Amino acid sequence: MDQLIWEREPDRELRSPILVTAWDGLFDVGGAATGALEVLRRDTAVKVGYIDADEFFDFNERRPHVRIDNGHRVIQWPHNDIYCVLLDDRDRDLVLMQGVEPHLRWRTFVDAVVEVIHRFDVKMVITLGAMIAETPHSRPPAITGSTTDAALANLMRLDRPSYQGPTGVVGALHEHLDRIGVPAVSLRASVPHYVAGSPNPKASRALLERFERVTGLPTGWATLDREAHDWERRVDEAMVDDPDVANYVRRLEERYDAHAESSLPNADDLAAEFERFLRQHDGD
Repeated sequence: MDQLIWEREPDRELRSPILVTAWDGLFDVGGAATGALEVLRRDTAVKVGYIDADEFFDFNERRPHVRIDNGHRVIQWPHNDIYCVLLDDRDRDLVLMQGVEPHLRWRTFVDAVVEVIHRFDVKMVITLGAMIAETPHSRPPAITGSTTDAALANLMRLDRPSYQGPTGVVGALHEHLDRIGVPAVSLRASVPHYVAGSPNPKASRALLERFERVTGLPTGWATLDREAHDWERRVDEAMVDDPDVANYVRRLEERYDAHAESSLPNADDLAAEFERFLRQHDGD
């Protein structure tokens, strides 16, 4: 596919990799999903390629940036980069795709993602996202996980998809993966609607923690502890002089506490079930 530009090969062959995606767009409120992927690719990720932006973006809607590098003008186009993370102490590796939700030709864009899946023999796709919700900033962000695979949903205590309405490229990707038989999971963080415009490291941390709990693969989620704490403190301070907002948040807290989800299985148990599922899929 001409839209896929490969720059290098991984340092070794990937072992039963999982593809993890996050796109800046409709389903990345507070930058939670792309922020989580930033943490996943720290230090060890190697960029192996990208999807060329030219056919997929309306540059009047999202303009490229220009910068000066050693006296020369350089245009920075909207990016969709592909990284490999080699986990030598684990049974599988990661392929990461991070970028911007395209404006145009979604089916062609999804075909490019599927080509990445075939190139690296990806065994599962996990998409990260974040949506606005009536949830308090002072509580752990709720993470909704869903899959169309009944066996995986049962093992991982995931929901079956129920959303109907306007969708993004993530929805188009999941529909295509379902048709071609590639297991796929969606993990979505709930972001408080009253602070939806600012970067939300607390939601990024929650996404990574759930990803690690389900897969057993390291994410470095604890590195966001301080940023998440500072973010919550800043929101608290902003509410001090607004009793109406403070009262509203208290009502959200009461509702959250009354409907707190039941405890998840032990993380080791989840990871073991996840591995059994993928090994069975490898055999099939």
